[in-house]
Amino acid sequence: MTERIRAVAFVATLVVVVMATADGQTICNMPVSALMECKPAVTPPKPPPPTPSCCSSLSHADMRCLCSYKSSNLLPSLGIDPNLAMQLPSICNLPHPAKC
Repeated sequence: MTERIRAVAFVATLVVVVMATADGQTICNMPVSALMECKPAVTPPKPPPPTPSCCSSLSHADMRCLCSYKSSNLLPSLGIDPNLAMQLPSICNLPHPAKC
């Protein structure tokens, strides 16, 4: 049953992401497409470095807003490791990394 719930949650999340992207939605001042560009860099077990496009988008993000997702169950449900996500600003050499 747990596997089925995960599959349904994944499909529901995918639908939301597709709908949000189609509407040009942003989350924390980042387009959803830019967030998805960063996803490989925050997905365990051996994430690649963030792409230049990911870092560029992250430089325009509202860091305080992104920090609000740090303890959320949303990130793990999307396959995102919150600890890896919190390291992105430093990895991207951003001048004012989030202090969450």
